[in-house]
Amino acid sequence: MGGSTVLLGAVPSYESIGFWAPLLLVLLRIIQGFSTGGEYGGAATFMAEYSPDRRRGFYGSFLEFGTLGGFSAGAFLVLMIDLLSTDAFMATWGWRLPFFVAGPLALVGLYLRSKLDETPVFKELEEAHQEEASIGAEFKDLLTRYWRPIIKMMGLVIALNVCNYTLLSYMPTYLEDRIGLTTTSALILVLIGQLAMMAVIPFSGALSDRIGRKPLWAASLVGLFVLAAPMYMLMSVGFGWAILGFTVLGLLYVMQLSTISATFPAMFPTQVRFAGFAISYNLSTSIFGGTAPAINEWLVERTGNDLMPAFYMMGACVVGLVALYFVAETAGASLRGRGIPGIDNEAHPTALSHH
Repeated sequence: MGGSTVLLGAVPSYESIGFWAPLLLVLLRIIQGFSTGGEYGGAATFMAEYSPDRRRGFYGSFLEFGTLGGFSAGAFLVLMIDLLSTDAFMATWGWRLPFFVAGPLALVGLYLRSKLDETPVFKELEEAHQEEASIGAEFKDLLTRYWRPIIKMMGLVIALNVCNYTLLSYMPTYLEDRIGLTTTSALILVLIGQLAMMAVIPFSGALSDRIGRKPLWAASLVGLFVLAAPMYMLMSVGFGWAILGFTVLGLLYVMQLSTISATFPAMFPTQVRFAGFAISYNLSTSIFGGTAPAINEWLVERTGNDLMPAFYMMGACVVGLVALYFVAETAGASLRGRGIPGIDNEAHPTALSHH
């Protein structure tokens, strides 16, 4: 993940190597995306299995607190380089500098990873010799016995990541190209919205422990469906209104974002949890999430309607609401054992009494 990111910043220009420049850019971006997806599923599962059952939403929310922290730090770094350098420097070396920062960060991550033990939940399964016999057996088990949670999770991830990529990745481009904000103004706006989201993420995660994951997801999906178009219209009025519109959408989205580590790992039993999460999340993200900025841009150009990203987000929210209807509530349920939490087994009394 870190290596591909650093190399993205080192790709020679088109003037130097011609067609190989965009080809290398795409290939490294694919490697970065696959490796990031693999890391993400492991991180979410790790946090879920280490968290107390009654506070899994709160503890798990800090994964996304860190994710948004990374987005914000990246946006701030680009903003500083943009403000302190010339356009000529930004076009040649300035844009590369943020990618190089990934090098030392990756080494820190590698060091931390090397010091981590397997979770107690997985160790219990290993000690009981109940883990999957092989990778092949695990995949066969997933496809034959757990295809339903895979489909349900993919539906939720469509909503989650269409909103994610539209709000956090595509928004600066949209604000510059469609609304006419400068690069600096667009970065400041997104940075303010992301910091507001970070401020409420732990509280949203804790709320999901009290009232459940499904009510928060439902409120988020319905809220985004109703307010996406009005907030996009508000963003076109001016810079101040754009900050308000983006922040409103971001805070609605936080109700999904804050519960990822609590919701998704709990949809699978321990022996296939990581694989089930990774397959569902990465397939859905690759097909629908990662393509959202390009689809949004294409839809706007094809129709001439600047509200198309809002409509695309609304469609994804409908898919998410349909999937959410079939998802079991797992707040407080134990992740231990070979049953699907909240469905095949009740929360362990010992786990609940200790947490």
